[in-house]
Amino acid sequence: MSPKRVRWMTTARILVDAILINVGFFLAYWVRYELQWFLPVYQAFWVPYSVYFPNALALTVILLLVHWAEGVYDSKQPRAWLIEVFVISRAVVTSVAALYVLSLTRRPVLYSRLIFGYAGLAIVVLLAAARALEGFLEGQLRKRGYGEQRVLVVGAGEIGRTLMRNIVAQPALGYRVIGFVDDRPDRGNTDIGRFRGLGSTSGIPDLIKNHQVDVVIVALPWLYHRKILGIVAQCERAKVAVKIVPDLFQMSLSYVDIGDLNGIPLIGMKSISIKGWNLAVKRAVDVVGASLALILLSPLMLLTAALVKLGSPGPVIFRQTRVGYGGRTFTVFKFRSMHEGAESEKESLASLNQAHGALFKMRQDPRRTKIGKLLRRTSLDELPQLYNVLRGEMSLIGPRPALPSEVKQYQEWHNKRLKARPGITGLWQVSGRSELSFDEMVLLDIYYIENWSPALDLRIALKTIPALILGTGAY
Repeated sequence: MSPKRVRWMTTARILVDAILINVGFFLAYWVRYELQWFLPVYQAFWVPYSVYFPNALALTVILLLVHWAEGVYDSKQPRAWLIEVFVISRAVVTSVAALYVLSLTRRPVLYSRLIFGYAGLAIVVLLAAARALEGFLEGQLRKRGYGEQRVLVVGAGEIGRTLMRNIVAQPALGYRVIGFVDDRPDRGNTDIGRFRGLGSTSGIPDLIKNHQVDVVIVALPWLYHRKILGIVAQCERAKVAVKIVPDLFQMSLSYVDIGDLNGIPLIGMKSISIKGWNLAVKRAVDVVGASLALILLSPLMLLTAALVKLGSPGPVIFRQTRVGYGGRTFTVFKFRSMHEGAESEKESLASLNQAHGALFKMRQDPRRTKIGKLLRRTSLDELPQLYNVLRGEMSLIGPRPALPSEVKQYQEWHNKRLKARPGITGLWQVSGRSELSFDEMVLLDIYYIENWSPALDLRIALKTIPALILGTGAY
């Protein structure tokens, strides 16, 4: 994105925020003095909105300054919607508190202190809705190719894959990777999911020209510093932006924590986030959530079981060995969606596989029963996995549970996805499910493990609902 466009968008966002802050304050006045919710306003204490207008202007200035200090308008630090709302809420609380203190020094008899609470709540709702609408519109535009930056990644090692999985997991960043290059033939000529291997670094000038590259991101080990300098020079001659991912002495970027001490950069190591107290919290949520779901969904599960039994001969529950946390195997439970003996027919259908890598998927799998097609489409076949969650073998949200046959085909970097309990749903499911290639699914799983937080789980849970309703990528 050009600097001019960034400045224009930042200015537009500030203006919209300023308008919404004043709208929020006016709504607060309307609720307090016109609707008179919770507490009545006696005629002697009724005041026109003009009395509060200076307060609205003061709140606008204070809140915009706090937003600026919090980095809300920094286009270089895009945030997920929930995190953005949290930052906005924190800024609103700070600003309203400051305005409230200031109001104590001016005509306290005329002011309704409750209006400040109303104003804070209304402003958070309006700004959160504006950010959601902005994200939706940006997403729609990017689907049509507007506002995307075409990226060429240099390097397909650990650093390059870390970069790719962040791009896959955060489409809001607006990057479209046209492919990657690497001087190792086994990497440079091998695709990773949707990311195409485009050969060696010697072809960078031609790739920049032929693919209209906007940004080149260099993700090579610092051992190749001379080559990196050469690539930077090539990009400068081609007038293409170039960014370099710091190698940090061959340490995995996933476990690097960067801070500062009064301006002095400090590099530390961080561990996988799903451990210790985080693991205890996640497990508690799993137990409570699975227990409630089993109770609330028991009528639906009984109906589904009856339909499976009536639809075709064979057991209601399908049992299958899967690989979970740490590579340990367990038995997963699902409602049967195929006719009995379907597993033995898989080998004969191998030539019809429509998935990539270690996965086996068919859009029109002849082994599925009539009710099984519906179960797969709606993911109702996975409801018995709630029992796996209670047993501690799975989580409500996590990586996709792998088959032993898939694990046997893993490359070394694929094994990172086994460092957490598999989930009934996950980042892979809300990002396309069966439409994703195997490598893309693994990239998303690893991103989830490395960046887990309660907010990320909540975001995935909320996105799972429309994914189930629409049946996106399910077959």
